[in-house]
Amino acid sequence: MTAMITHGPTLAMAPRPTSGLCRNSLAASLAVMLHVGVLAALTVEWSTEKPPVQAPRVMHTQLVMLPAPAPAPAPEPVAVAPTPEPVAVPAPVKPTVDPQIQAQKLEKAALARKRVEQKKVEQQQERLDSEQQNRELEQQRQARERLAAERTRPAPAAAAPAFDSRQYQPLSKQAPDYPERALDKNIEGDCSVEYTVNTQGRVENPKVLEGCHPLFMRPSLAAANTFRYQPRMIDGKPVPVPAVRNTFHYRIK
Repeated sequence: MTAMITHGPTLAMAPRPTSGLCRNSLAASLAVMLHVGVLAALTVEWSTEKPPVQAPRVMHTQLVMLPAPAPAPAPEPVAVAPTPEPVAVPAPVKPTVDPQIQAQKLEKAALARKRVEQKKVEQQQERLDSEQQNRELEQQRQARERLAAERTRPAPAAAAPAFDSRQYQPLSKQAPDYPERALDKNIEGDCSVEYTVNTQGRVENPKVLEGCHPLFMRPSLAAANTFRYQPRMIDGKPVPVPAVRNTFHYRIK
């Protein structure tokens, strides 16, 4: 940007006062300095700077030598322990047994054996009682069948006079033994036995009737076998008497 100052002839010739000229000269100098500063600033801004050149990268390598490994130390010799000499082992000493303690052990063993034997005897007795009861039940069944068969059998033409077996009393008899187990348990009761009296007056085929306690069966049968009767005579001849009954009463006094 330039400013042109034109001096016309009219202006040159016209007279100006001294103070006005000085002011114009100062203004022109300031305008020139302003233009020079603007041009310098534009020149600096428009100048292009070249980019700095980067230095090439270089890789440096270095060879390093490792020292040789140290040799392994030689193994130290192992000391061999000497073989120990055999030591004589003393023979075990048998402990002395106190005779009193030994006697107590023997007594306890004897009591244990006795209890085992007693238990075996009780088991055997129970088995015998059970077998006896089964036999008696079988005899009762056979007797009932026999009685039923006799009832269905026709009566003979000349029947013998009726005989009351309840009035047929034995000449001698033995009381039964009271069972110990029944005594221990405070058991009481009655047991009826039915049997046949033969021509010699002895008891045959005794059997226990229903309602008898199992503990009273065996002693009742044993006592019935001891009964002795006067043989019954018909027409001068002895005859057997069937279905004779006897009741045993077991009471604890």
